[in-house]
Amino acid sequence: MTASLAKAKCVMVLGTTSGAGKSWLTTALCRWYARQGLKVAPFKAQNMSNNARVVATPAGGYGEIGSAQYFQALAARAVPDVRMNPLLLKPEADTRSQVVLLGEVSPALTALPWRGRSARVWPQIAAALDGLRAENDVVVIEGAGSPAEMNLHASDVVNMRVAGHANARCLLVTDIDRGGAFAHLYGTWALLPSDEQTLIRGFVLNKFRGDAALLEPGPQMLENLTGVPTVATLPMWWQHGLPEEDGVFDDRTRAAGAVSKTIAVIAYPRISNLDEFQPLKNVPGVRLVWARTPADCAGADWIVLPGSKATRADLDWLRTQGLDRAVLAHSAQGGAVLGICGGLQMLGEALIDTHGIEPMEPGKAPGLGLLRLVTAFDPVKTVRHTRTRFSGLAGPWAALSGAEAAGYEIHHGQTDQHAVTDTQGDMVRAVLPDGLGWQNEAGNVLGVYLHGLFEDPRVLHALFGASAPTLNSVFDGLADFIEKHVELGVLDALIRKN
Repeated sequence: MTASLAKAKCVMVLGTTSGAGKSWLTTALCRWYARQGLKVAPFKAQNMSNNARVVATPAGGYGEIGSAQYFQALAARAVPDVRMNPLLLKPEADTRSQVVLLGEVSPALTALPWRGRSARVWPQIAAALDGLRAENDVVVIEGAGSPAEMNLHASDVVNMRVAGHANARCLLVTDIDRGGAFAHLYGTWALLPSDEQTLIRGFVLNKFRGDAALLEPGPQMLENLTGVPTVATLPMWWQHGLPEEDGVFDDRTRAAGAVSKTIAVIAYPRISNLDEFQPLKNVPGVRLVWARTPADCAGADWIVLPGSKATRADLDWLRTQGLDRAVLAHSAQGGAVLGICGGLQMLGEALIDTHGIEPMEPGKAPGLGLLRLVTAFDPVKTVRHTRTRFSGLAGPWAALSGAEAAGYEIHHGQTDQHAVTDTQGDMVRAVLPDGLGWQNEAGNVLGVYLHGLFEDPRVLHALFGASAPTLNSVFDGLADFIEKHVELGVLDALIRKN
């Protein structure tokens, strides 16, 4: 596919920093343009995140993209596919990331140094973008970090190189709550080459608190310096309902109404797919806590061990923090424990990595021993959507008995019963088919490979007798918000022919 075949107008959201608000603004724009009757697709050339979703590949199989682009596709009323995030970097350690190209893990790219990848991946990135442009009216593109990183500009494949390739009309967003917003906007613009400066069509002040009149005469002074107008001042909005792309959201986690259940999620360094817990924030009476110390687990009704991109390393961290003792004590008292994917693997007797799949020396590591299971890591990665049904469960998970559930799997580990289970008594039993879920004999410990359980309304209703806002209502709320706060006519002008 060549750029000459492209028909879609491209709107791009750039940021002065990471965390400025690019992802949620891109999502809002996807829904806003879709509501105008346009065919819309999202795009982010390169994402670095351990939050990933399972989507279709051109060959008809399954692959991975960043969760943010998955949600942006749903906001755009489009079917998510791997072209929407052709390059995904999944951090496994401070100096190493697994590289996923067009949905599939690439050992060759993973082994290359950072700057060595650009020439190898740009043709696939450009082809993915051109393909989406040929099929849509509007492509809403998200940048990464800042476009003015001088040390990365020559090897850029996600910011201004993409903007130039697509002739995108760009919005530059900054987090004014951090302070220094005008300096961030001016400095970012000033560090760009002149031909890239012309692509910036508007500045956006995000997360503003206070009287907007106090901003004057800043926006006009900034426009005098750059020729770029400030097109929106977006108020601080904590409860927009969109899952966080990266990091945890403990600072703003509160129960709606009186607290009836406290759920502590262990926040280890390489936590993955944390966005699947967003619905719990919206269940009345549920308080969600991100636990990094044993004290964070005190008083919890449930302790959840979430997914991990480096299961053995995160298990070592958990022990260093003393959180292993907190989990074991909670379980010994009959408290509910849930392990999801990597968390399930940690709950078992042992983790065996003879192929060096994880960023540690190949070998065997002991698990927490709450489920008599053994996990072996396989070079072949399981990536798929899954629909299944729970069999009879006991204890705090009994409400899930017979419930249907849909979700997704992303894991190298394969888990099965420990070889000595039969001789030492039935200490674990399958509660989902095909090794997807296990429960201990006492019934309080449950481990599943299925991500996305809490996004399934049937599971939420079974466990809490409640529901959370639908994603569609969240997306519409985002679109309403920007429609209210972006200057009239700006969004139409970004896609108008000129």
